[in-house]
Amino acid sequence: MTLNIKPPENYMDLFICTDVFLPLRSTPSHRAEMVSEILFGERFRILESSGTWIKIMSEFDSYEGWIDGSHGGYSRFNETGSGVITGRELLCELENESQMILAPGSELFNLSDDYSTFSISDRKYRISGASSGSLASEYSIEETALHFLNTPYLWGGRTPWGIDCSGFVQVTFKIQGVALPRDASMQAEHGMMINFFEETCPGDLLFFSGENENISHTGIMISPGKIIHASGSIRIDAVDHQGIWDNKLGKYTHRLRLIRRVEQ
Repeated sequence: MTLNIKPPENYMDLFICTDVFLPLRSTPSHRAEMVSEILFGERFRILESSGTWIKIMSEFDSYEGWIDGSHGGYSRFNETGSGVITGRELLCELENESQMILAPGSELFNLSDDYSTFSISDRKYRISGASSGSLASEYSIEETALHFLNTPYLWGGRTPWGIDCSGFVQVTFKIQGVALPRDASMQAEHGMMINFFEETCPGDLLFFSGENENISHTGIMISPGKIIHASGSIRIDAVDHQGIWDNKLGKYTHRLRLIRRVEQ
């Protein structure tokens, strides 16, 4: 589906990612933990700076972290139209004939009528193999989730080249036009509570804990008794009212804490 992204009136305060993604780190250092990623076309506000490092806040989910300003990969956001969230990977060519592959969940502006070109900050891109209406997702939540199958686990990741459990849930729902927070504990506060496991439906969000009761893991109900989630990689496992069952290990690996249903 297409999600119209309306820029705020004070759009000049915003910057936009023009690289495949920008790593978002916990502190101003390349050795610091990567806490998330800003995808192509996502906007952010600059909060402070330290040398070449810039602390930013994502406009999409209000997540904060540091990016390396010397890397570039962003520009001031001065678009006035609506954007489209991509539902699949896109191979794009720039006018200088260089190429880049955009991840699902990236945001495009100034699309041509046939969806073959778009532009950001006076840079024009051509989409290889595009056809009208083929950029936004035409699939259900469950079908969209399956496109990430076998993606390797990466703490802080939000792309098919590496993703974590809450990043997987967030981007899957973003492609469907639903905005969720970044972390599992924050996502667990959204949607309608489902009180009994027997009442779950495909597309429901399941939240889990480890040894304590704190929410530390999440996944998407894919079919009765099956969950798709990021654990080592994006995989499908058995799930019941107790939690996620790992057949290879012969035990439950995550304890079920609560179930939420988010309207699409």
